[in-house]
Parts: sequence; C-alpha cells; structure tokens
Amino acid sequence: MNQQTHRRWLKVTAVVIGSFGPVFSLGTMAATAEPARWTLDLLHWPIDGGTTYAHADTRFLSALTGGFLFGWGVMVWCLSQWVYDLAPEAIRRAVLAGLCAWFVLDSAGSIAAGVPSNAVFNVLVLAIAAGPLWVRPREAPQPA
Repeated sequence: MNQQTHRRWLKVTAVVIGSFGPVFSLGTMAATAEPARWTLDLLHWPIDGGTTYAHADTRFLSALTGGFLFGWGVMVWCLSQWVYDLAPEAIRRAVLAGLCAWFVLDSAGSIAAGVPSNAVFNVLVLAIAAGPLWVRPREAPQPA
C-alpha cells in the first residue's frame, strides 16, 4: 500500500460520501423527490413504498442532509487534492475518524429509530468509503 493509492482512494471516499448529497437535496421538491424517497425506502428495508416525502419536515431534513453530505464529500476531495502531500497520515486519520464518527452515530440513531437495516447498509458504505485507508501506507521515498 502506498500513498498514491491512498490519495486516489480519498477521491473514491469523496464520491461515496458526496453522491448522497444531490439525491437527498432533490428530495426537497415534489417533482424530484423520488430518488430520495426510494433511497430511504431501500435503507428502511424492505422496499415497500411506505416511505414518503409528504411532510415539510422530511423535505427540510433532506435538504440539510444533502447539503452536509455533499459538503463533506467536497471537503474530502479537496483534502486529497490540495493538502494530502503536506500531511498524508493526518489526512488519512482525519477522514477515517470522520467516517467512524458518522458510522457510530448514524447506526446508533438508526437502531434507536427502529431502522436497524440502515445500520447494516452503513457497514457496506463504511467498507467502501474507507477501503484501503484502514492500512497505514509505506512512507514515500525521500528524494536523494
């Protein structure tokens, strides 16, 4: 495992995180809410059509969620692009810490809300988003 693999994987992580943002942001309008509604229905397994976006509070929460996820994804992308070479280990650990914090709070909240299926989906998302970042990379060769 080398630093370039980690740098590339940070971009994968950014896309995984950020891709949920537009989906949930589109849930704020009736005409574009179906992808967000379907995603929540999937995460609240089994898919049964019971999840709706009829209430204004749901649409508002979807806007907040979409904004936070898209912003978090953009931040990880920018860290991989602009900061990684200066502090690769610190960036790796910071992104992993953020992913772990999301995983614990989101999963615990999902279970408390009676949606344990989302905690199961979170394991898959965490595995994909963290990928090889779990393994500390070898140091980059020093120039002669």
